[in-house]
Amino acid sequence: MESEPLITPLDRSWSANPDFGSQEIQPKSRKYSYSSTASSSGCCSLEQGAPGSPRHQDGGYGPAGGDLYVKQAVVFIEDAIQYRSIDHRVDPASLQLYRWYYSDVCQWILNVTIFVNLALAFVEKPSSLTVTSDVRYRRVAWEPPCGVTESVEFLTFIIFFADASVKSYLVGWNEFMKSKWLLCYILALSVSVMDWTVSLCFMCRESIRIRRLLRPLFLLQNSSLMKKTLKCIKRTLPEMASVMLLLTLHLCLFTMFGMLLFAHAKDSKADMEWQRYFRNLPDSLTSLLVLLTTANNPDVMLPAYSLNRAYSLFFIIFTVIGSLILMNLLTAIIYNQFRGYLLKSVQASLLRRRLGIRAAFEVLSFHSVMVSQSLDQMAFVDTETFVKVLQLVKMDEYYRIAITERVRSSSTGVISAEYFQKLFDELDKDPIRMHPPQPHYETRFLQILQMIGSHRFFDYFGNLVALANLVSICVILMVDADKAGVDRDDFILGAINCFFILYYVLEMVLKIFSHGFRSYISYPSNIFDGFLTIILMILEVATFALYNFPHPGWKPDMQGLLSLWEMVRLVNMFIVFRFLRIIPNMKVVYYVFAIIGIDLFKGVLPVPSNSSLPTNNTQNNETRQCGTFEQLEYWPNNFDDFAAAIVTLWDVMVVNNWQVFLDAFSRYTTPWSKLYFVAWWLVSSVIWVNLFVALILENFIHKWDRSNRHSLSSTQDVEYHMTVQQMFREDLEEPTDEELLDRLHHHPHLHLSR
Repeated sequence: MESEPLITPLDRSWSANPDFGSQEIQPKSRKYSYSSTASSSGCCSLEQGAPGSPRHQDGGYGPAGGDLYVKQAVVFIEDAIQYRSIDHRVDPASLQLYRWYYSDVCQWILNVTIFVNLALAFVEKPSSLTVTSDVRYRRVAWEPPCGVTESVEFLTFIIFFADASVKSYLVGWNEFMKSKWLLCYILALSVSVMDWTVSLCFMCRESIRIRRLLRPLFLLQNSSLMKKTLKCIKRTLPEMASVMLLLTLHLCLFTMFGMLLFAHAKDSKADMEWQRYFRNLPDSLTSLLVLLTTANNPDVMLPAYSLNRAYSLFFIIFTVIGSLILMNLLTAIIYNQFRGYLLKSVQASLLRRRLGIRAAFEVLSFHSVMVSQSLDQMAFVDTETFVKVLQLVKMDEYYRIAITERVRSSSTGVISAEYFQKLFDELDKDPIRMHPPQPHYETRFLQILQMIGSHRFFDYFGNLVALANLVSICVILMVDADKAGVDRDDFILGAINCFFILYYVLEMVLKIFSHGFRSYISYPSNIFDGFLTIILMILEVATFALYNFPHPGWKPDMQGLLSLWEMVRLVNMFIVFRFLRIIPNMKVVYYVFAIIGIDLFKGVLPVPSNSSLPTNNTQNNETRQCGTFEQLEYWPNNFDDFAAAIVTLWDVMVVNNWQVFLDAFSRYTTPWSKLYFVAWWLVSSVIWVNLFVALILENFIHKWDRSNRHSLSSTQDVEYHMTVQQMFREDLEEPTDEELLDRLHHHPHLHLSR
């Protein structure tokens, strides 16, 4: 099962443990005693006695016992590949249940269940099933009858309880009591079921549902990466606290100074700064806090700056110290702590891999010694037995072939513990996928075409063509922006699209010719570009069939919402997606803050008068203060349903005009509502975005160093993959043999003594 331990100094040596005796490790020979115990119910109990004793009930020396060793070794190797903890039951029934739990089908069902449970927020009250979130034009949303979403939610609870039960059984009672995540998992399920029962008792009319806040925990509990990120934030908070204290002190001092500098005056012109931004302590703090994010710059200083240019120094000094120094110092601290914790986490993952591999070696070597009837020889694993085990392991076929070839190249026929570990170093190698070989052509002309189509500069040229396609579409749209549909002449755009689509088709054909079809589809970027090219070609042929070829005065008729020609122009835009590679993920934090926002601010925004139809409210806007929520018509940004809350949080996270949200919700609710938005800004913009930047920086620095150390041949047809483990590989320390043996001897369900 998954666990998140960090490597720590061992409190005691394995040889000092009285349960294991006081003998030291013997490099030449060793005595064996092995048992794998099941639960207290006595499902399976194995104790190896003298060699030659025939025992055939799931753990003796006959075929059944040999099968058990193979099953245990298979599971331990799979745990090592996935960096999972090996502290789980190892009897036959538990091993079968364990492999079933981590099968693709079971994990897919669990992931779908988590998705459905989280997605209920869009459907249940308050429902997001409306066309618009604007309070002026939004109609009454359809809400499912009481019991519909609750029934679906109860089904997810059943699956979650089954998931928690299986995990708890497999790790055993002692390990279960040590697992904080499992305990929180079951506690959250229990509270959710009780809250679900309360909902049914109130006929789904309760205003607050506690279980909605607990739903992200189900996602966190099944995501090792998210759990590590939370631990990273926990470790970063103490270091961040010192900078946050400086930032708070900086904000408070300048607030006091600003209130003294821009005090209330009799002159209305000189009083503008006080009236707008420094009228009282909350307004002053809010103004400077927003200025810290530069969202209200230069608006906040213009009234004072128009009187005396020297006032600008106050705002400039505040921005330099706060935004340019302290905020960047916060980023540096987060990056440093993130890298340190990530290194320790990767070190723990390395230990789990080495421990799983060593556990597989121990059970296989014991079986080999029992078969050979000799206890006084070095530990080894028979080559054929290892190959048999490897064929049963769920792993990438590339690694299986590489490890098998390396084993068969050994002339001894047996594998030692050290060599057994080295075999799985293949899992850490960079080249993870060899593309199928390219076809060979005899003709010189065909060889030149193949060289052109497979060269990397051909891909660069294709990107330039795609960019030119995008620019041409943008230029035509700008030229025809003020023209009505009946006045447009689509001849130029039609001819341009014919040219680009023809190039895309020729590019795809040439790449398939150069690489071969199997090698072509082995590149995900080729699959994406090829799919778009086929769509473009089909739409282009359909356009020609309906409207003939482009000619002067060519105007394809409008059919429905979009003409076929406009569909072609939109699909062309997808070509630029080849430049997109990184998208951040913050779904858990968004989910929690969205639910809290709904509970706090649902329905607080009033519906403006005369809002039955979308009209031009220029006259009404003229009577409202410039830059306010009402004047800017920010009505769609609200917390009346889950989907609208997500969009509102995104707009606040971008921090452009986020002072408008602070002002509006403080006026319609209470000034304390600013704490919610400030907390969201700290979590999203300050912490999460900086963590994401830290990951990008670390990846970039590592790739830069790696590119300077290694030069790849242009003819090497290998796809490279960068993992977190590879980023820190040179900084990791290999666990010692004594440490691995100590961990194995403390295994709660597998007992080895030698």
